[in-house]
Amino acid sequence: MKRGLLVIVAISLFASCADDRSASVADIVSQWEGREILFPENSVFTIQGRDTVDFQFQNAPYKILTYVDSVGCMSCKLQLMNWSKYIQELDSVTGNSVPVAFFINASDQKELSYITRRDGFKHPVCFDEKDELNSLNQFSADMTFQTFLLNGENRVVGIGNPVHNANVKALYYRIINGEGLPEASSRAKTSLALEANEIDFGRFGIDEAQMRKVQVTNTGSELLVINDVTTSCGCTEVEFSREPVRPGQSTELTVRYNPDEKGFFSKTISIYSNVGSTPATIVLKGNVE
Repeated sequence: MKRGLLVIVAISLFASCADDRSASVADIVSQWEGREILFPENSVFTIQGRDTVDFQFQNAPYKILTYVDSVGCMSCKLQLMNWSKYIQELDSVTGNSVPVAFFINASDQKELSYITRRDGFKHPVCFDEKDELNSLNQFSADMTFQTFLLNGENRVVGIGNPVHNANVKALYYRIINGEGLPEASSRAKTSLALEANEIDFGRFGIDEAQMRKVQVTNTGSELLVINDVTTSCGCTEVEFSREPVRPGQSTELTVRYNPDEKGFFSKTISIYSNVGSTPATIVLKGNVE
């Protein structure tokens, strides 16, 4: 792999000219490109926190490592149902040759066991109570850079979460299939504009579901394709079209918020597309009475 090309690709996936993240993204990725990930000895993997399994992954030609820290909403960060779908697809495409290793630092293992059972997640997980993996490697605090594609020597050849970012997912498949990283000239380039970057639902009752429609306009010169839209919690749903949007035209997102508890809330919608500055984000907020 051409040294430094991963940095260029990562900037196109994660950094926006508007939010001036290019320098920080380049710095983070350059620190990890080609770096060997160190694993704790005698890591214990279980299924749903109960059955211990002999999970072998370190010697595979490629493997995906995802680390989840204990900060914030664990269920929102895990996205286990989406991971289940992705792992099933990955196994189908690669013939079960690319294992996914989950290391989760959780202060409340009972809660984590409950989440894995609730979401029907039957993949092996290491409940890294002492945060040993992070102690050995010192990961970024930004969850965008806590998932890696590793080669057979456990060195980083890709960075980013393929469940949260469809472009990262496609990039991982390219590397695994031996196609390498795409050159800058081969990546689709367009831009988008959101009708709103924030939706304030105001005050409403807990039995009052909320809905808004948000226009997404293709402001570039190439077709705009929305690959995926993810939300930071299960209480938010988004309907959208994957039909390509011509330059100057718009598509519509239908956002539904189903309150599950009282009080102030702030949730995030992430829009993944073929735009270099993905994901575009919309913040939902309000106060449930």
